[in-house]
Amino acid sequence: MPTADTVAKIRAALERELTPARLTIEDESAAHAGHAGAREGGHFRLRVVSERFRGLTALARHRLVYEAVAPLMSEGVHALAIEARTPEEIAQ
Repeated sequence: MPTADTVAKIRAALERELTPARLTIEDESAAHAGHAGAREGGHFRLRVVSERFRGLTALARHRLVYEAVAPLMSEGVHALAIEARTPEEIAQ
């Protein structure tokens, strides 16, 4: 199961690669207890606000997030629910 260290690693990876203006990470692993993948890692909900998303499609934004956390997908992360926005989209 994921630990606070897993959340810290996700945060560090996203901050390094995306320089987010805002970032929240919720560990939703408990809601997935019993799910086959839950043994392999945690389920996390990410809300990322970054200038890096400007002009990108939702798919391209998600790819950037997955690229940033790719090394963690085999060590504590099983699934991500991603909300990726630009600062302007949040301000509206």
